[in-house]
Amino acid sequence: MTKKRVGILISGRGSNMAALIEAARDANYPAEIALVISNRPEAPGLARAHEAGVATAVIDHTAFGADRGAFERALHAKLLQHRIDLVCLAGFMRRLTPWFVSQWNGRMLNIHPSLLPQFKGLDTHRRVLETGATRHGATVHFVVADVDAGPIVAQDSVPVLAGDTEATLARRVLEVEHRIYPLALRDLALGRASLASSTRHAG
Repeated sequence: MTKKRVGILISGRGSNMAALIEAARDANYPAEIALVISNRPEAPGLARAHEAGVATAVIDHTAFGADRGAFERALHAKLLQHRIDLVCLAGFMRRLTPWFVSQWNGRMLNIHPSLLPQFKGLDTHRRVLETGATRHGATVHFVVADVDAGPIVAQDSVPVLAGDTEATLARRVLEVEHRIYPLALRDLALGRASLASSTRHAG
């Protein structure tokens, strides 16, 4: 089995990155984590990836000022240099331009802490509690030009419990994230998930 080479983009602690790295340790898993890139030099996830034996790189977006295109061209070049087949966003806090998305069309996944198409964007746990929703969860979806709007690959939920805070709810949702992201990447690497086959959109 020829494993797909995966690049993970992070901006912070990289907990979903760690879940993907752990899943890829299985000899039968169809993907290998070949590279972790952060746009923030201080991201704790870089050390976690290094400790796991994964190649890391930093492409600091602040060095490019307001030139998002230059930053993304550098990002794209680094991915190509490492012969990356698939890209996973794992807490990557940069909105990607249509140009970058087009380069990885059908080959880039993101995980979002809500049951898309509900609660796109930020502060999902707070918004769920404020609206009185009874279920919350996480969604893995293909990245498209519109934020949190790509076809859904995997999704699972947890109940919102009486007395939940943002912190308690976030912890349970994170467990869902760590479970479904490796499954979604597996399906993409095996060709079981594609833009054409994932007809349920998050928007």
